[in-house]
Amino acid sequence: MREDLNVPILRQAQDEAVRILDYARIDAALPTLRWLRENGARTIVLSHLGRPDGKPDARLSLRPIAPALSERLGAAVAFCDDCIGPPAQQAVARLGDGDLLLLENVRFHPEEERNDPAFAGDLAGLGDLYVNDAFATAHRAHASTEGVAHLLPNAAGLLMEAELAAMARLVDRPAKPFVCAIGGAKVKDKVDLLDRLAQLVDAFCIGGGMANTMLSADGVDVGVSLRDDDLGPARKIRTSLRERGVAVELPIDAVVAPAIDAGAQAHIVPIDAVDGEMILDIGPKTGHAYARTIEAARTIVFNGPMGVYERPAFRNGTRAVGHAIVRATEAGAVSVIGGGDAAAAAHMLGFASKATFVSTGGGATLEYLEGKTLPGVAALES
Repeated sequence: MREDLNVPILRQAQDEAVRILDYARIDAALPTLRWLRENGARTIVLSHLGRPDGKPDARLSLRPIAPALSERLGAAVAFCDDCIGPPAQQAVARLGDGDLLLLENVRFHPEEERNDPAFAGDLAGLGDLYVNDAFATAHRAHASTEGVAHLLPNAAGLLMEAELAAMARLVDRPAKPFVCAIGGAKVKDKVDLLDRLAQLVDAFCIGGGMANTMLSADGVDVGVSLRDDDLGPARKIRTSLRERGVAVELPIDAVVAPAIDAGAQAHIVPIDAVDGEMILDIGPKTGHAYARTIEAARTIVFNGPMGVYERPAFRNGTRAVGHAIVRATEAGAVSVIGGGDAAAAAHMLGFASKATFVSTGGGATLEYLEGKTLPGVAALES
């Protein structure tokens, strides 16, 4: 069973207990794991944690995840210090019907990310059936996400099914109007996404560093705000959106400060009066305008915060957009929260549970919406 238990953790010292900062991905895995347990399967869970670069790293061990998973599942979860070889084989042999076993981080082996056939074979040799429930890693052609699927009878898990159904609602005849509230650091990283969504959506509400770059491309002085150095991609996408008749809403006011750590000095200015400071959130007038557009929508995708939501002084813009998404959803709209920072912001600010669906994917969500093939999904389909 491939799950994505790559959760944010806090470990200040190597011998200190790990604190899990966000249980969203663990909780998302529970329905499939619970179903398998209740139906008597002996379930062997594969996952990764972080980027250990193909070698063991105690700071990225999945060992602390086992008791957390056990607590949320309400059932014992055994742990093995490796994912292949005699230790894994012996741990699997001890399983009884309905038991669960979490194996150590598959990325402790360099063969995982290389999708090495022999390594995939070693993983496949532990089981009879393969289930991929890790949508968030489906854009990676790794041994545990793609290779094993070709070696065993396979299926999608309940989370994978739900993720794909939610994504399909966005790209397969979505109800109109369709609005995308999008943030993030750089336009150049999301050119393909913007270009693809431009074929589907009626309006973009743009915040974050992306908005700063778009404003700069329109000749607005954004001071020392985060933005792309090369304005070419932003100008190109602006022209493309204009030609397609897609509305682009940009900030008309902003919350600015001398620096990201200067929350006490935050204040609101019109967008043409940034005056050498740093834009760190959309302003209240912008938030009101975006909310009005979102509340009129029938399909909504939220794909990035409007500002530095981690800091109290700069989260009101994202909160305003979130509240609008909730109101629209309550009125019957379909709302999907993209993974990554969008999901993290939605959980922190309390509107995730009131959206239609919150994706666990980051890169996988983006690549699906860009129209790219996800290797982990294609392997199941074949």
